[in-house]
Amino acid sequence: MSEPRRRYLVTGVLGAIGAWTARTLVERGAAVVGLDLGGSQHRLDIAFEPRTRDGLELVQGDIADLEALERLLAGHGITNVIHLAAMQVPLVRERPALGALVNVVGTVNVLEAARRAGMTGPVVYASSIAVFGPTEGTLPQTLYGVFKRANEETALRYFEDYGVPSIGLRPHTVYGPGRDQGLTSAPTVAMLAAAAGLPYEIPFGGRAQLQYLPDVAEAFVRASELDHRDACVHTLDGPSASIDEVVGLIEAAGGVDHGTITWRGDPLPFPGKADGSSFVELVGGSVNRPLADGIADSIEGFRRLLTQGLVSPPTAH
Repeated sequence: MSEPRRRYLVTGVLGAIGAWTARTLVERGAAVVGLDLGGSQHRLDIAFEPRTRDGLELVQGDIADLEALERLLAGHGITNVIHLAAMQVPLVRERPALGALVNVVGTVNVLEAARRAGMTGPVVYASSIAVFGPTEGTLPQTLYGVFKRANEETALRYFEDYGVPSIGLRPHTVYGPGRDQGLTSAPTVAMLAAAAGLPYEIPFGGRAQLQYLPDVAEAFVRASELDHRDACVHTLDGPSASIDEVVGLIEAAGGVDHGTITWRGDPLPFPGKADGSSFVELVGGSVNRPLADGIADSIEGFRRLLTQGLVSPPTAH
C-alpha cells in the first residue's frame, strides 16, 4: 500500500527560500499550498523558471490570524508545515512591534494551529544564525535575532507541553537568484551586478557562511520528510569564506575586471563560521555544494533571467 500524498503548507511562499522550497516540493510530487500576504510573485517566477507551477496553490493570508490558519489546515488537509514567513532584519529594525507580531506571534500561531489540527509530522521552521552575536553562544545583537531566539524556545515548549514536534533550521548568508531582500542579500546583488557587467560594493566585510538557495530549500524539505518526534534546532552547514574571497569568486565567474566588485564595512553581527554538523547528521549528509559552483550557477542563472526580463540590473551601490 503506497504512502498517502503529502500536502504541505509553506508560509512566506513569495519569499526567496519559500519560492525555492515550493519548487523543490512540487518536483518531489507533493501538493503545496503557499501562504503569503500577497504582493509580487517575481521570486516564484525566478525559482520555477522554466518549470510549471502545477501542484502549487497560492492562498493570500496572514499568519497573525490564528483562526484563518486553522481553517486553512483543515480545509486543505495539510499534513506538513514549513514555516518561512518573517520580516527581515531591516524591516524589524524599522517597525519592531510589527516585527514581533509577525515573527513571534506568527510562529506561535503556526505551532498552535498544528497542535489543534493534531498534526504528527514536525513543523519545520526557519530560525537564523542571527540568534547569536559575533560568536556562537553569545546573545543576538539585533531584534530580529532576539525574535528568532524566542521562536526556538517557543518550539521547545510546544513539544514539552503539548507534544508538537518541530525542527528549526538556522541559515546564514543565503544567496542565489531570488535573494533580493535582507541584510545578507548583498553578495547576491553583487552576483547579479557581475552578470550584468556592472560595478557593485558589498557593504560589509569579515567572513560569512554561504548557502545556495536551492540547497537551502533542499535542507528544509529533507527535514520535513523525517519521522521526527522531538523539538530540535540545527545550524545549516555550508562553506565559510571571507568577503574578499567571495568577491574574487564572483569576479572570476562573472568574467569581469578586478575591482568591479568590491566590499567595505564591518563584519556582520553574527558568527562568520558556525558548526552545522548536527544538521548533516540529522539528514544523513550535507546538501550544500561548493561555493565556487554555487556562485557560477547563480551568475549563469542571472544572465538568463536578465535576457528574459525576469530581473533588472542593480543600481551601483
